[in-house]
Amino acid sequence: MILSRNLREVGYDVREAGNGREALAVVAAEKASLRLVLTDWNMPEMNGLELLKCLRSDPELASLVVIMITTETEMEHMTEALDAGANEYVMKPFDKEILFQKLGLAGLRV
Repeated sequence: MILSRNLREVGYDVREAGNGREALAVVAAEKASLRLVLTDWNMPEMNGLELLKCLRSDPELASLVVIMITTETEMEHMTEALDAGANEYVMKPFDKEILFQKLGLAGLRV
C-alpha cells in the first residue's frame, strides 16, 4: 500500500496483483499501456523470478521495465534476477528515495 501511494504521488497509475499469476493477467490485459512492473521475489503461486522470466519471454514486453523488490539479500539472488532481465533490484527495507532513484536508473521519470 505504501509503495502504491508513493507511486501515485508522483503521477503513476497503479494496478496491483496478489501473486504472480494475477500479475500476468494484469500485464496481458494492459500490455499496450504498461511501462513498469514492480515485483516481489516471494509471492504465492508464482514467485517474482518466475514472473520475470514469463515477462521476458514475450517479445512484446521487451521494453517493459521490471524492478525486483525483495527481502532476498544474497548476491546470488540479485545476480539471478538481473541475469533473467530485471532492470533493477531493490532490497527491503527501503525508502521512497531509493525507489525513485531506482526508477530513474531504469530510465523512468519520477
